Amino acid sequence: MTAQPIRRSRRGKAGDEYTTATIQVLEGLTAVRKRPSMYIGSTDARGLHQLVWEVVDNSIDEAMADVASRIDVTIHADGRVEVVDDGRGIPTGRHASGKSALEVVHTVLHAGGKFGGGGYKVSGGLHGVGVSVVNALSSEMRVEVLRDGKRWVQDYARGDPRIPVRQSGGAKEANRGLDPSWHRSSGTRTLFRPDPEMFETIDFSWELIATRLRESAYLNKGLWIRLRDERIDREKNFYFEGGVTSFVRHLNRRRETLSPRPIHVERIVEGTSVEVALQYNDGFAENVLAFANNINTVDGGTHVTGFRAALTTSLNEWARKSGTLSEKEANLSGEDVREGLTAVISVKLTDPQFEGQTKAKLGNAEVKGIVQAVVTDGIVQHLEENPADGRRIIEKSLTAARAREAARKARDLVIRKGALEGMALPGKLADCQERDPAQSELYIVEGDSAGGSAKQGRDRRFQAVLPMFGKMLNVEKARLDRVLSSDKIRPLVIALGAGIGESFDLGKLRYHRICLLSDADVDGAHISTLLLTFFYRHMPQVIDSGYLFLCQPPLYRVSTGKVTRYAKDEKERDLAIKELSREGRTKNVSVQRFKGLGEMNPEQLWETTMNPDTRTLLRVEVADAGEADEVFSTLMGERVEPRRDFIRGEARKVRNLDI
Repeated sequence: MTAQPIRRSRRGKAGDEYTTATIQVLEGLTAVRKRPSMYIGSTDARGLHQLVWEVVDNSIDEAMADVASRIDVTIHADGRVEVVDDGRGIPTGRHASGKSALEVVHTVLHAGGKFGGGGYKVSGGLHGVGVSVVNALSSEMRVEVLRDGKRWVQDYARGDPRIPVRQSGGAKEANRGLDPSWHRSSGTRTLFRPDPEMFETIDFSWELIATRLRESAYLNKGLWIRLRDERIDREKNFYFEGGVTSFVRHLNRRRETLSPRPIHVERIVEGTSVEVALQYNDGFAENVLAFANNINTVDGGTHVTGFRAALTTSLNEWARKSGTLSEKEANLSGEDVREGLTAVISVKLTDPQFEGQTKAKLGNAEVKGIVQAVVTDGIVQHLEENPADGRRIIEKSLTAARAREAARKARDLVIRKGALEGMALPGKLADCQERDPAQSELYIVEGDSAGGSAKQGRDRRFQAVLPMFGKMLNVEKARLDRVLSSDKIRPLVIALGAGIGESFDLGKLRYHRICLLSDADVDGAHISTLLLTFFYRHMPQVIDSGYLFLCQPPLYRVSTGKVTRYAKDEKERDLAIKELSREGRTKNVSVQRFKGLGEMNPEQLWETTMNPDTRTLLRVEVADAGEADEVFSTLMGERVEPRRDFIRGEARKVRNLDI
């Protein structure tokens, strides 16, 4: 890695002519295999699991059309994934192209029953390119359709049909190997193996798939979903009659809630189904999950805008009407009424318009007004029938308003202090020479001693260092005003330069690679966790943009005088000793265990942890917002019981505990 951007000459080399002959047309699914990331986002674990979502979503669409009641998903021991449903089954008749409709769906991009042909009133939208992409990126795929009492089969290899669609048996053969109690008379069965040539990993995550399927079961009450993993002989079943109300209860299950029963609203307006459940807890964070046609719209959209407007308007209206909020007091802001809120918003509509290939944001303008009207009526009705719930919510919001004002003053002080002192940065910050954020790195280092080594060992052209001494404030237990008054957090906010909370501006962030560097022990892990909690709660955009990293400093140094190896754990240490033994160097092998980063000299710290050519950085990502919120609340919150239960339940998974 270099600190300066690479500049190329505009004059091409001989043979680099751009002519008509250089224009290529990729036929069929060749384009998918040529540029897989254009279709599934990436070829890492996220892209791998996108294959599962594409197949499962087809079955979910059948459930939303009320023609399927069960879905089975199996991760086989050999790495294949199988998805079975009891829907209508993909049509197998002759298509206008002359091929079987089953083959067209699996070999032609943008082919399916969701393009206005009447196959689906509600589906996951038109931006996903569907099962044909899964086929293209699988080394093998088999599709079995049970329809009109007959079983139809076709096999594929890397997107190409091995044989034409053929009829083979009936319901008995189609249901072979399934739960004997499940008597399907129709449906689709898909079995695929991801192509290892296309992906960085082909190891499926049980937790990730289970979380996604649980969400789908919540959003489609009455749908039974079973997940099996033959690799570890594990099984889970998901079935919820309560819908999104059960979902909210699940999200709040380890928190103290202000009311025992969530507020639930459900209505169909002009063909658009709106279902919302919300409940307040005694925490400070907002956790709102939004879905459109079962797709988690992580960037929100018109349905979230409508919900937030309804929440603020209805609570202020009820508070004035009930006298809970006096005429002298100002209206509660949206930020005030969302403190401690847990909500699930689910809309289902005929023609969803998503922004971007990843369907991260809903853009249908009419949805905002529909959701706002439905939610406003529902909240007002609930509070009129349950005034005690309303008083508790308003009291919490008023407390939040007072804390918000204190936080505003503290935030202004932080910004003003940074500006008035000659644009001064924190005294402990050793800044870099580079001014382009995309080329700049900030190491947040545990302790002054390690900070000193990092400052000496860094490449000052593009690497900045900010030492942090002692353990910082646990922000999960504190409002923003207290966070900003912390002498450990305030310098960090000033150094990053982008503000905090609602005023955070990603465009002003001074570093696009923020690296958390702490000791490779329990205390170091605790400090990293406190920092992760801070970024997740107050600067989530840093994580969403892929700018936050965890460093991996070594725990051991194994040397023979001239040869030195570093190891992050006991396994790597033992491996290094064996390798040196094979080289005949064991008359003088020494093993040093680093008690902390401070024991490393600047050269060692650079070589192991800061040199872009040799270091290991782990990018911090949030795979599931609901699960992440629950983990932070459980492990970093006030309540001891949920944390104790979590530790007891997860203790058996621990393989290497450093105490």
